[in-house]
Amino acid sequence: MSKKSKSRRAEAPEAAAPPSATGKIIAGIAVVLVIAIVAVIVLVLQGPNPARNPALESAHAPMIGEPGAKVHVVEFLDPACETCAALYPFIKQLMAENPARIRVSIRLVPLHRGADQVAAMIEASRLQDKYWPVLETLLATQDLWTVDHVAQPALARKALANVSLDWARLEADMKSPKVLENLAKDREDASALKVTKTPEYFVNGRQMPTFGREQLKRLVLDEISRSY
Repeated sequence: MSKKSKSRRAEAPEAAAPPSATGKIIAGIAVVLVIAIVAVIVLVLQGPNPARNPALESAHAPMIGEPGAKVHVVEFLDPACETCAALYPFIKQLMAENPARIRVSIRLVPLHRGADQVAAMIEASRLQDKYWPVLETLLATQDLWTVDHVAQPALARKALANVSLDWARLEADMKSPKVLENLAKDREDASALKVTKTPEYFVNGRQMPTFGREQLKRLVLDEISRSY
């Protein structure tokens, strides 16, 4: 009789015990905590988002440009300010060179004597859908209605002769609660942001460290490169 060889079977390792429900919960909590800690670190490193400053929301302010443009320029402007008048075409040029990428909100801050009445004219013209023609005409003709840095509302009205306006309605609207509320909001936000001179620009919440045409251009182009 031949001897039968004994087959050897490899012994399977013992199966690991399945993790308990408590272990799974602890592991999940640990993952959530790690994610939260990483998020906090990122936010701290980035710092606060200046674009979310309530004073820069500008929801009530007139805006020019594509509503979906990712670069938002908020300009605090005095209609009697010579530099405001000089730089406004420059802003329009930047918009033309970067189509659909820049939108601009205007906030009126009348710092020159007499400019409060001119600002009220501009704000009231919105109710006749004439805001941009009125603003741009007044900036283009500023030397005709500003004398020794003092705004002359009567002369400003003459400068607007070629803009079709219902003047009786405009004068009434200049005293309306909505117009006064919007002008007050602009003043309050300017004060909150410590705007003491015009023009002052915030680009996606970032203020120019120093003032100048080239500094403004660099800031706008930097935000375009960040956003697109």
